[in-house]
Amino acid sequence: MESLVISDIRARAVIAPLQRPIRTASGSIEASPLVLLDVATEQGITGRSYLFAYTPVVLRPLQALAEQFAPLLRGQPVVPLARQEQFEKQFRLLGLQGLLGMLVSGLDMAFWDAMGQASGLPVVRLLGGEARPVRAYDSWGLVDPARDAAALARSVERGFRGLKIKLGGGSLEHDLATLRELRSIVGDAVALMVDYNQSLGPGEAIRRVRALEPFGLEWVEEPVAAEDLQGHAQVRARSPIPIQTGENWWFARDAERALSAGACDRMMPDLMKIGGITGWLSVMGLARAASMPMSSHLFIEASAHVLAVTPTCDWLEFMDFGAAVLAHPCQPVDGCVTARGPGLGIDWDEAAVARYALP
Repeated sequence: MESLVISDIRARAVIAPLQRPIRTASGSIEASPLVLLDVATEQGITGRSYLFAYTPVVLRPLQALAEQFAPLLRGQPVVPLARQEQFEKQFRLLGLQGLLGMLVSGLDMAFWDAMGQASGLPVVRLLGGEARPVRAYDSWGLVDPARDAAALARSVERGFRGLKIKLGGGSLEHDLATLRELRSIVGDAVALMVDYNQSLGPGEAIRRVRALEPFGLEWVEEPVAAEDLQGHAQVRARSPIPIQTGENWWFARDAERALSAGACDRMMPDLMKIGGITGWLSVMGLARAASMPMSSHLFIEASAHVLAVTPTCDWLEFMDFGAAVLAHPCQPVDGCVTARGPGLGIDWDEAAVARYALP
């Protein structure tokens, strides 16, 4: 494979429609604010990835920050580990988190995509594995079982073996009523997960988690503030249900801190925060050493590649924020997602990109 050399970085901001808006305890996501990254090379190969900005407020800053990276990268080879070491050195005093951490992680994914395209192989093959179906769960926000009953049933009909909803928008009684109705809709064979989106204190989290035990939940996710590792450890120690966290860890050191604190039973890093594919590889080693199940958070296209080589692979979260701007959106088959290539299998629908571009 010819060595690739970076020639330019392009970033475009879009607000793409969602098939299903996501309501959480801290607010609603009605559309998908994305920054599309293109890493151009002197060899004519372009690596692609996207960033999910959570709010349109940071789209322009993220886009501007990406453009500032072009002078730092022009003429540099597409070697993901070397580039991450370069960023760690250049930003040692600032630290890799926030918008900077998101961008560094997104660029890493684009580097791997470029290498896959240059070799004509899916990234999973570059990682030493092969494309295989990874079980997925359909990820929802807050639900109204009466209003959403038909759509929830369709998730099961599509073959999803698991389903996650968000809680924390009301009282414990409301949580219990929601889960009772949800079980009646999807049946007992479907794995159920719940996500409190950091909305509780440790004491209230313990009270609620204990009350949820009869529903046979797969996990309770982020019951307390993500950075409160001791709070998570307290809840975990008194919880009859596995505690899940990790989507807000920044790079491998955050994962190590959480494991050292005993903060979780299962982990689900986010590729955009954990350091991209290169960062994921470091964390999956920690997960293997701890015998801890490892799931993904968002970014279904890239997650299918890394989960396929993860020794403690658990679940792929199916929450499709990029579909509206992709030429070939990811589609689950029998409740599973399989990595596509070459690269990460990402191609922009340029007409859609133009339609949803930030004005």
